[in-house]
Amino acid sequence: MTRCTVAGRLALSGQLVEGSVVVEDGIITAIVRGNPNRTLPKPHYSSAIVAPGLIDLQVNGGFGVEVGQSPRDFQHLSAHLPRAGVTSYLPTVISSPASWYDGLFAAFASAHQETGARPRGLHLEGPFLSPARRGAHPREAIDAANDDLFARLLAFDQVRLVTLAPERDGALERIRRLVANRVNVSLGHTDASFAEFEAGVDAGAAMATHLFNAMSPFTHRAPNAIGAALTDDRVTIGLIADGVHTHPAAIRLAVKAKGASLVALVSDMMAAAGMPPGTFTLGGRPVHVDETSARLDDGTLAGSILTLDQAVRNVSAWCDLGPATALLMATEVPADLLGFPHIGRLAVGADADLVLFDRELRVNATIIRGQEVYRRADPR
Repeated sequence: MTRCTVAGRLALSGQLVEGSVVVEDGIITAIVRGNPNRTLPKPHYSSAIVAPGLIDLQVNGGFGVEVGQSPRDFQHLSAHLPRAGVTSYLPTVISSPASWYDGLFAAFASAHQETGARPRGLHLEGPFLSPARRGAHPREAIDAANDDLFARLLAFDQVRLVTLAPERDGALERIRRLVANRVNVSLGHTDASFAEFEAGVDAGAAMATHLFNAMSPFTHRAPNAIGAALTDDRVTIGLIADGVHTHPAAIRLAVKAKGASLVALVSDMMAAAGMPPGTFTLGGRPVHVDETSARLDDGTLAGSILTLDQAVRNVSAWCDLGPATALLMATEVPADLLGFPHIGRLAVGADADLVLFDRELRVNATIIRGQEVYRRADPR
């Protein structure tokens, strides 16, 4: 039996509480509040802030690799994501040709993870999107999306989340079929009216993909997709909190409107995240990356270079939130959205996926199933 204790200020459902987490064989077996009055198992870790492992719902790539058709892509991401405190993630692909998905599914099915962050299923961002709000998605893949392709996507049982536009022909029936197959549906890359977005939610969609980006804009007479997502309590909104995709004031507005329990921070990171500036790819197309953003030749944003730990720091600062509240949006909220009660929280019986943060919310160490998988060279 492997046992250890992790002590510090514990991030417990939006509050920081002094205490210790007891881990046995990769599972949390006790939460001890305050100073323990009994001997706890060693080795003993301590940190300013102890949080559940971060969960990223939108990872297009990172650390030099794009999600693609090789098992090595997933293995590489799993090895490096703990640097950002990420212990679970959804590898994400943008709209692609029908034949490409077969190779993706085969690669994902054969990518067995022994260590590192765990892929919890695929996020298919497209191809059933609005051509008018496609962003960096190739128009030809969106135009070619049909019922035959949908059937192939539905048949792969490792698809966990699908982003689609509710106003497309057949979208509502697709949403119902996905939900019936226990696939989460998010509405995004959409030119939907308020009513069309609400129809998608009525059909079973429960999330809005990267709110504000690639969406019909809000006006006081036509609130459209953004207005529906902000006012419907059935909808959890995804936010790319990098200050490039979304202005900090818009982030503040969204968090105030929804409350932390209905906000899921996402990175939308692509291959350049964690790398120096240069030219990378997204969906096979060149993407030019500087110190702040990733863009196609025409200037269109193409994913981000944000990491999820930085998103937490940004939201904490921009929204004047305590660390535990900001962390909630990258842990418990995405876990609940996916229906995974055993991750994203410090609780007895949960997986011992832990992140040790310093007071500035910088990652000192990451623990997955009770095993240390990352430690910063200069922890504070």
